Amino acid sequence: MEIREYFPRDKSDFEAVRKLSEFSDVELKVIIPMLMEWLQDGNWPISKPIEDLLLRLGEDLIPHIKDVLQTHDSTWEYFVLVGLIDRLPVSHLNMLQTDLVRILESPTHDEILEELDEVILELLEKMKGDQREIGGYGSLDT
Repeated sequence: MEIREYFPRDKSDFEAVRKLSEFSDVELKVIIPMLMEWLQDGNWPISKPIEDLLLRLGEDLIPHIKDVLQTHDSTWEYFVLVGLIDRLPVSHLNMLQTDLVRILESPTHDEILEELDEVILELLEKMKGDQREIGGYGSLDT
């Protein structure tokens, strides 16, 4: 069974997502970039099930999330921020801090229009709150 045969063919291909969920995390890692593309519009019906599938992969998502945050595709960034990143454990959020701060401090015009700063401020507060609980993390207290 080749995993790529079960890749979604359209934005309502729930059967493909169900079949993909039967694959191991190791097998899914091969198609993370292709799955991330289905998060370009959080209004697509399979967007949330794809997020659920991707969240199984934990830390392996980080480089792919960083890639999305560097595309300057503000809509895709927004949906990844509110749908995927917001659901990651704080330990994973910490790995994205540099990228989040970049968008906050040097946003593109489209990132400003998409109001990514509001979403990022909430994520940074979440990180800061978690660090307070475990004994402080000075760089987030700015």
